[in-house]
Amino acid sequence: MKKIFFTLALILFSFVLRANYILIPMDDTQKNHLKAYGIAYFTLQKEVEVSWLLNYKGGSFMIKYYESIEKECVVRGITFEIIADAQATAIITEISDPEVNMDEVKLNKAPKIAVYSPKNSLPWDDAVTLALTYAEIPYVVVYDEEVIEGNLPLYDWLHMHHEDFTGQFGKFWYAYQNAAWYKADLSLNEEMARKLGFKKVSEMKLAVAKKIRDFVTGGGYLFAMCSAPDSYDVALAADGEDICESMFDGDPMDQNAQSKLNYDNCFAFKNFKIVTNPYEYEISSIDVTQTRKVLAANDFFSLFDFSAKWDPVPTMLCQDHENVLKGFMGQTTAFNKEQIKSNVLILGENKAAGEARYIHGEYGKGTWTFLSGHDPEDYNHMVGDPKTDLNLFPNSPGYRLILNNVLFPAAKKKKQKT
Repeated sequence: MKKIFFTLALILFSFVLRANYILIPMDDTQKNHLKAYGIAYFTLQKEVEVSWLLNYKGGSFMIKYYESIEKECVVRGITFEIIADAQATAIITEISDPEVNMDEVKLNKAPKIAVYSPKNSLPWDDAVTLALTYAEIPYVVVYDEEVIEGNLPLYDWLHMHHEDFTGQFGKFWYAYQNAAWYKADLSLNEEMARKLGFKKVSEMKLAVAKKIRDFVTGGGYLFAMCSAPDSYDVALAADGEDICESMFDGDPMDQNAQSKLNYDNCFAFKNFKIVTNPYEYEISSIDVTQTRKVLAANDFFSLFDFSAKWDPVPTMLCQDHENVLKGFMGQTTAFNKEQIKSNVLILGENKAAGEARYIHGEYGKGTWTFLSGHDPEDYNHMVGDPKTDLNLFPNSPGYRLILNNVLFPAAKKKKQKT
């Protein structure tokens, strides 16, 4: 009888272990929010499903218990707890209550991540690659050649580095035309344009922009920060028109280019004015860096509170342990709300200043999300400044927005509610 009892107890104990879950809280109790996203991605790579508990303790993750995942949490310094099946069921019951603004989203696929970024060294960094590297989420770097060759459909998610798709090289000419890095970048881009069969860099960048548009149309997920969002839409609007002065492409711009812009081509913006002065460090009126009257001490933006059950997509994108975030500048610091299309969803804004900071929309079968500013933890990051050390900011609410977007494509699509 003792043997039978011992065997039954062993079986029961084994069953209890198998029924356990790992809960990773994402509220203020979490020691390392950013690496927690990496654990979620690591789990998906193991083909283990992750429950993203929207609005539950800051957007927590719940995973069926595996020893290897527990060990990885320990190694990466992430706050977690092991809970029994009954506790997990109670959490799901709690968030399923129609009276509470919470929901469970199943993540079941590790998205293939690509970053559109130059291969040469430039005197600035990119917040997204910093976040991916720190969170230990693998990614592939692609640039003009890979895009033109048609490689984007190999990936689920694409980030556009702080690019200037208008072919004006970020309008760095006035300040940095004699800098070695600027001359090298100019030469490399012109050489690549010739290699790919284009007469001008601006023509190559437009072709790249169209390939990215095709990627989104086919169901891809696009994310971009800083100058990439507005320069991307400006390039699409100016399709076929020369908006570059001679120092950028060797010949004068079309003086009537403004009147020929087609805003229907744009993802997010409308009725903007292009800035044609080559001495002015600005691409268009979409950005408000030069006109805003916001002091650094008062520079904040608020995330919108969406319905987790009815609007799971924007809710996922806004998961955070803080609802009011510090602002941060960039070549494109904030988007002029008056020049945002009516079908665009504003996720975060500085309402008093009339600025949108975080926006989202659909295009074809895919989606895009634009976040303004350069680095969430460096208020005024300048050319040549050292890169941000995320070991100093493991709980950055701004960097969480980036990583929300990385996990977003892993979500199992729900049937539309009626």
